[in-house]
Amino acid sequence: MDTDLATEPWRLLVVDDEPDLVEVLCGALRYEGWEARGVADGPAAVELAAEWRPHAVVLDMMLPGMDGMAVLRRLQARQPELRVLFLTARDAVEDRIAGLAAGGDDYVTKPFSLAEVVVRLRGLLRRAGAQVSPPSSSVLILGDLSLDEQSREVTRGGEAVELSPTEFALLRHFLLHPRQVLSKAQILEAVWSYDFGGQAHVVELYVSYLRKKLDQGRPPMIHTVRGVGYVIKAAG
Repeated sequence: MDTDLATEPWRLLVVDDEPDLVEVLCGALRYEGWEARGVADGPAAVELAAEWRPHAVVLDMMLPGMDGMAVLRRLQARQPELRVLFLTARDAVEDRIAGLAAGGDDYVTKPFSLAEVVVRLRGLLRRAGAQVSPPSSSVLILGDLSLDEQSREVTRGGEAVELSPTEFALLRHFLLHPRQVLSKAQILEAVWSYDFGGQAHVVELYVSYLRKKLDQGRPPMIHTVRGVGYVIKAAG
């Protein structure tokens, strides 16, 4: 991202077709010291994001003119590192999975508390901020797997592996703790910065995404320890 995150306030875009909700959310985010702007439809979100370049978006799934999934694709085509928190009134797990699989980082189901939205956004922004500061050790290596924290390049067996921001953060956490069994609660705290409170299946989803990208056609590196959590080990 082409802004100095160490000195500039976080910019958050709120997109929802309920004007009162947009106003309330923007007010809560400004109270946290962040800059916040709101729009009520998909095309307006795409236009404002292109001009303003927010660091994160609070995005309703159901929007007039262009639905949330279409907006997500348009926004991340320009800003692949953009953080996205979905708002959804849908209860179906399939809808939530679709949003995460498409590149969303997290979701909140309506009705929700403002405190919950703020906590989840803090987690997203903390991960984004961690990517900006140059690390003391740039490259993490385990077996034939390599992750460069500065260039954000991941390779396995010399082949590039494309990861979303959240997948990258999850893999980085695994590589910082090789051969150590990590519980879902530990992973949630470290990568998402909060407890999902019964929604730990999100960890399972992202572990499955990593496995598909890292282990497909190769000996597996990420292993399930039944009843405990996950561990990453060099293959072979």
